[in-house]
Amino acid sequence: MSGDNQSQEQYGVLLYYKYSTIPDLNSLFTFYESNCSSLGLLGRVRLAPHGVNVTVGGKLSSLESHIDAVKSISLFEGTDFKLASSDYPLSDKVAHECGFTSLSIRIVKELVTFSSHPLLNPPDVSNAGRHLSAVEFHSILQSTGQVLDKENATDDKKLVLLDARNLYETRIGKFRTPSVETLDPEIRQFSDLPTWIDNNAEQLQGKHVLMYCTGGIRCEMASAYVRSKGAGFENVFQLYGGIQRYLEQFPDGGFFKGKNFVFDHRISVGSSDADIMGSCLLCGSSFDDYSSRCRCTHCRMLVLVCDTCRMEGAQYVCELCRKHGKSISSSPVSEDSKMKVTSPQIELKNVSSESTVSPQMPWRNGIVCRRKLRILCLHGFRQNASSFKGRTASLAKKLKNIAEFVFIDAPHELPFIYQTSNVSSVIQNGPPPPSENCKKRFAWLVAPDFSGKRETNWKLADGPFDPHQYQQQTDGLDVSLAYLKTIFSQEGPFDGILGFSQGAAMAASVCAQWERLKGEIDFRFAILCSGFALHSAEFEHRSINCPSLHIFGGDLGNDRQVANQASKELAKAFEEGCSVIIEHDCGHIIPTRSPYIDEIKSFLQRFL
Repeated sequence: MSGDNQSQEQYGVLLYYKYSTIPDLNSLFTFYESNCSSLGLLGRVRLAPHGVNVTVGGKLSSLESHIDAVKSISLFEGTDFKLASSDYPLSDKVAHECGFTSLSIRIVKELVTFSSHPLLNPPDVSNAGRHLSAVEFHSILQSTGQVLDKENATDDKKLVLLDARNLYETRIGKFRTPSVETLDPEIRQFSDLPTWIDNNAEQLQGKHVLMYCTGGIRCEMASAYVRSKGAGFENVFQLYGGIQRYLEQFPDGGFFKGKNFVFDHRISVGSSDADIMGSCLLCGSSFDDYSSRCRCTHCRMLVLVCDTCRMEGAQYVCELCRKHGKSISSSPVSEDSKMKVTSPQIELKNVSSESTVSPQMPWRNGIVCRRKLRILCLHGFRQNASSFKGRTASLAKKLKNIAEFVFIDAPHELPFIYQTSNVSSVIQNGPPPPSENCKKRFAWLVAPDFSGKRETNWKLADGPFDPHQYQQQTDGLDVSLAYLKTIFSQEGPFDGILGFSQGAAMAASVCAQWERLKGEIDFRFAILCSGFALHSAEFEHRSINCPSLHIFGGDLGNDRQVANQASKELAKAFEEGCSVIIEHDCGHIIPTRSPYIDEIKSFLQRFL
């Protein structure tokens, strides 16, 4: 009986955030780890120097106990705790994708990634727009803006609604008021919003801007960014508590039509109004259910595909990718093609595809049959896409029926250097070849004293070759991460990432941020060859839950560049059950002879 009562105890979901200076992140981490684990709560906890963002689920009584414990900490004074009863996660797939099958507590730089640009500082949230309660927000829309400024009447034309959410969220629900314009930026992810604001500033300047999002946290950043633009951008307001608080106050939906997309296993929350705003990507019929988790094959954005049109193994192209001319059957980028990326430190980089995409026949409206695995390859330190393509030619040939390799240059261009053993050898060997005849070398990470300046001529190395120089390359991660986001956006999708040496360290860092980077860098597995872990917060506290294959030399001395122990330690950073290890006796290479190639094929075939 007691077991039955326990199973029938009501389940709930709790969401809250707080922007505040956190004096001791490690102490707060320990609190959440202890409290949430003891209460059996599952979900996501993100801690940053400037605040916390929490989405967890569990028994209502446990969630209430958690709230009481959090309230006892002074820095959470005034926090808006959004607690709602709900059903238990019914779908394992949805629960896993939404992060409700485990407890994930991480220390991050930002609670929400406001921009993918590594040099753009996030706005000061203390300059955010004025908070409006649900009732105030509703009243303003009802009176078409004439109560915003008590001293000065507001002209209807000077009031605009700005939706700070992503396209897939706005497609199933948004505010609609006949006399007030609603601006929908139609962005893939929140980090695209600053660029939209910059490009559409004239639609906001001189107007009263009412912003809204799901629960309020994104509006804190976005409204502060709008206000930071100066004169004409002062009058910015935001819906406190977001759409969620509004629907609690107005159960019939009020001015909000459709459903509110939420980032937990509920997927969406609706009002008593049964109207459906969304439509199927393929047939256009009314549909607003994302529970099937269908995604665009290029950008991985969620798309709506109704039960009738949905087919096992099919792939889809979202409306944004269609606007940019992308389709499944488009040809891969050739080795000589160039692409521009957003970071000013990154100019033109090679994107090289090892093989052509196998012929694929689209069925209709963007649905196609299965294809080979597409793997993005990250070269090692002081290499380039072309040289790495040559070094992996045997591997690519043996995997040609399974995988397609795509090679790119890393973003940091390195100077030309040479070293000699003595003076006589310089005379005997002659000077280095002309720089214009040599292919450029790149890196994912650089030394702390790296100037970033291009060298037009060769220079003598500072000292003899150090086989463990990779340990000194620690900077430039943010630039490389922003570069990869652009690669995935413009050249994706990719099923996996293969990294070699320093490229493996870069790939491992992406794996460590796998959940946080969803929607920007989406992949299903990683192959880390002669890898090592970076000294960063991403590799602390919790193991990495990303399917991975680790390939490295089995005995000390076989790999003179990356120590065997360093690769072993990296493998240990991944959760048991989701990582496979291949130790070989071939040195600093990727082995392609049996039995190693058979183990590599076995790993990849899991994802076909």
